[in-house]
Amino acid sequence: MREGHFLGAWVLRALAAAGVLLSADIHLVLWSEGYRDIEVVGPAFLLNAVAGLVLGVLLVAWRHWLPLVGTMGFAVLTLVAFYLSITVGFFGVHETVAGTQEVLAAVGEWVALLAAAAALVVEHRWSRDARS
Repeated sequence: MREGHFLGAWVLRALAAAGVLLSADIHLVLWSEGYRDIEVVGPAFLLNAVAGLVLGVLLVAWRHWLPLVGTMGFAVLTLVAFYLSITVGFFGVHETVAGTQEVLAAVGEWVALLAAAAALVVEHRWSRDARS
């Protein structure tokens, strides 16, 4: 394993962790500011906050492919729910993209998705190179 690959993968994991933690923080703040009272969406926001926290820790504490794949799933599902909420509605919630929190959460989720995917590729190359 070359040092450059290790550093690159670590930076990508840290970026992915920052993305999910940003999303988790925003969902927790929104949940505490009233989203908790919305049926289905309230519990989903709390679940998002907890899952983002757990994934953020796992990404930097456990060098395994599972947190990377989990992060990608987290980001995709959260982005799909957000885009549904701004287009056709999501369980009765019709969101707009006018607020800073919405934009920051979406950016965090895109960063998490792209960084986790890139880290997965880099780490797969490590394991392939280590076997040859």
